[in-house]
Amino acid sequence: MPVGVCKALSDLHWLTDEQREILAGVGESLSIFADLSHADVLFFCEGNQPNTAMVVSQAAPHTVSPIHQEPFLGRQVGKKNEPSIFEVLGKRKFVRSFKTVVFRGAPIIQEIHPVACGDERVFAVLCVEANALEYERQRKKSPVFRKALTRLQRMVIARFDVGLRDLLPMGEHDGLLVVDFSGYIRYISGIAENLYRKLGYTESLLGTHVSLLQNTGAIFTQALESGRAVQREVEEHGLIWVQKAIPLFESETGVFSLGGDRWNPTGALLVIQDITEQRQKEQALKIKSAMIQEIHHRVKNNLQTIAALLRMEARRTNSSEVVQMVQDSVNRILSIAVVHEFLSRDEDSIINIREVSQQILREVIQGILDPRKNIALRLEGPNLYLPAQRATSCALVINELLQNAVEHGFVGRNDGQVIITFGDTGDEMVIQIADDGVGLPESFDPATTRQLGLRIIHTLVKEDLRGRLELINRDGLTARMILPK
Repeated sequence: MPVGVCKALSDLHWLTDEQREILAGVGESLSIFADLSHADVLFFCEGNQPNTAMVVSQAAPHTVSPIHQEPFLGRQVGKKNEPSIFEVLGKRKFVRSFKTVVFRGAPIIQEIHPVACGDERVFAVLCVEANALEYERQRKKSPVFRKALTRLQRMVIARFDVGLRDLLPMGEHDGLLVVDFSGYIRYISGIAENLYRKLGYTESLLGTHVSLLQNTGAIFTQALESGRAVQREVEEHGLIWVQKAIPLFESETGVFSLGGDRWNPTGALLVIQDITEQRQKEQALKIKSAMIQEIHHRVKNNLQTIAALLRMEARRTNSSEVVQMVQDSVNRILSIAVVHEFLSRDEDSIINIREVSQQILREVIQGILDPRKNIALRLEGPNLYLPAQRATSCALVINELLQNAVEHGFVGRNDGQVIITFGDTGDEMVIQIADDGVGLPESFDPATTRQLGLRIIHTLVKEDLRGRLELINRDGLTARMILPK
């Protein structure tokens, strides 16, 4: 679950503008804070009722499994649910505290950070929650790292903005370094040591000047000089890393004050993420996608070649019945080719069936529509999307229904219209082909018909598309195909 900030901050009318601004500013910086702390972070403010508090921001860590799987944004709690929060909320108690609580049968360590405007009473509380095992792991880490993390916590709570919101989330296999103001590495995690060994740094880097690490030294200098968090992707010796540098500052006075304290730079926290394998997979996926698109392009060309060969064969016969059968087959082949054409242009396997129908409409106009008749064909309704396999079956059905309407719906007539309508009812999609022609004969029975086209339609709708087909024989013929999403 990503970081979230309550959208209703402007509705918290019982808070001052300054307090709402603080809530928004702190909330936007919680994601990287949660990642580094290996903890869930909940930000509470006073509720609109006495003895209530509201969750206005929430962030879950990407570095460990979160405690809370569900979102709490906007939720109101009382003293019974969160007693630790109410020990400081609304009071003048500015001391950070720790509590052990039980959540779903597991011990949880709550770290409570009061938030106030200057020396006024506490109006908000930052609650950092970690399971007891993870808390102990963090507590046993180097004092240098823990001090750097505490500085970052103080910066977040004091709304000392260094651009944390712009950083990508961390991962559980990221390496960490703490570099002091002079540029010397005072802490390096085991993961970071292993990453640098891949670049040829076989000796321990603890105590080494960061300038010896080329790209890492440059990003440290940039962060310290700008006073802003920096993130960039670098490639070295065939490895691709995302490097983040977070400048650390120390307040000269109040730890949790939100006033105009002076902040002095103390160094930076560096995060190293190896994304080499991820980029290789992305590249392999691009190549695979390009190959698949090329295959669809060749399939489309082959289908069009087959259609052209069938047309040539049709010209060699004097039987109108054979010509009609070949033409029907050509139209079916071309309707399949249309889907492959869309797949060859777009790597997405989801097909806009309305655009496919537009192409089929053009094929029908060019191929079988009698130019001496004034038959209008048009599309109506929104775009509908289907996976490639279902789109192919749907295209065949639309082709058959459209072809039947044009060939048989206007016998003895010189004008009329055929409308393909697309609809979305929420759970189902509806595709309707309606003509104002002569309709079906009264003796027609779809269950016993021997027409190949209608048998194809019923099989595809029922078996492939898992839908149903309705034929309405009134003021022409309306064929309605209802498909589940």
